[in-house]
Amino acid sequence: MRVPVAWTAVSAPSTIDTDVLVVGGGPAGAAAAITLARAGRSVLVVDKALFPRDKCCGDGLTTLALRELEPLGFEPAMVPNWRPVESTWLRSPSGREVCLPMPAGGQFAATAPRREFDAALVDLAVKAGADVRQGCAITAIRAFVDHVEADVAELGTVSAQFVIAADGMWSPTRKLLGMPGEGYRGEWSAFRQYARNVNGAAESRLYVWFEPDLLPGYAWSFPLPDGRVNIGYGVVRDGDPNGRKGKDLKDLWADLWQRPHIAAALGPDVEFEDRATAWPIPAAVDESVLAAGRVLFVGDAARATDVMTGEGIGQALLTGRLAAEAIVERAPDDVAFRYRTAVRHELFTDHRVSKVLNRLLARPLLARGAVRVVGLNGFTRRNFVRWMFEDEPRAIAITPRRWHRRFLRRPAPYR
Repeated sequence: MRVPVAWTAVSAPSTIDTDVLVVGGGPAGAAAAITLARAGRSVLVVDKALFPRDKCCGDGLTTLALRELEPLGFEPAMVPNWRPVESTWLRSPSGREVCLPMPAGGQFAATAPRREFDAALVDLAVKAGADVRQGCAITAIRAFVDHVEADVAELGTVSAQFVIAADGMWSPTRKLLGMPGEGYRGEWSAFRQYARNVNGAAESRLYVWFEPDLLPGYAWSFPLPDGRVNIGYGVVRDGDPNGRKGKDLKDLWADLWQRPHIAAALGPDVEFEDRATAWPIPAAVDESVLAAGRVLFVGDAARATDVMTGEGIGQALLTGRLAAEAIVERAPDDVAFRYRTAVRHELFTDHRVSKVLNRLLARPLLARGAVRVVGLNGFTRRNFVRWMFEDEPRAIAITPRRWHRRFLRRPAPYR
């Protein structure tokens, strides 16, 4: 993918003044930058990586993610290997398989390789007017009453009214501010690898396998164009009933793809690409520090991943937008409070309900029953898939403030 000229790192140190400094150019940082730039704010995005770069991820986009992307002006055609998801296949611990067709009339889910997806989002931020500098890592940060100063490699000192930290679960910004978090390892562990020459059912089907020894986690196969798939699995890090650690999880990876039903789905000619990569998933938004003075934390830096599925792109886009809107719409002294309030409103109750559901799904009998109920009829299949892909909040049934007339009937994104 072509790297826009505006991304080129500068070599001569200088002093830069900007309204907002965004640290990290992933989905959360890009969403914040696009929203800010379109609102007329000057915004500087710095990222230590050189785009396009890979990000260990399942490459899946939920309805929540698509609903956040569409207003940003993001188009699927920006990603060469974008693939809409037409149905999802669930397999219960007992071996029962249920097909959940996606609703018609648009796209309710898709897959997009992160190397392409993130680069396209940053390109969109550049076009919106953001100043994006790659290969530039933050090295120091100093907070004052009315502004924040940051030292950035290759740039010098950046002075900003606000900083949005979109720099991952081990946020360097958080560490430079002296905030707690040392030793944090996330709530889930996940492994991922790409495979080609897939000519089994997984070539066209999105699979979620609830294997008995992974609960409440699962294994997945997400289809990509040209017979390629993104395959992986995720398990809880603490409280794993099998007591597995690093080496055990690597051994499990080798065993998983030899299981007959998974091998059959991939087909006899499957070839694994490169090596399997692992990453931790931070899913504790209700315990995270979301703001410190004029610094707002978004995405993985806010530990905003869905604790039930491990999905983080939709939450990253959402929190990035909420942080930007708080800066644009509120008086400076009110920004941190309004951002915390918005995240609490959007995510906290859903997060806590998802934790309860996780504990229930850790029991094979309940997981089997859940899949059986989901597959009862067309109504349960159609509405569960909307709920599964976050078209509606997890806990909407117990949060009347979010009820609306078109519950489970909203038109699809990208119609």
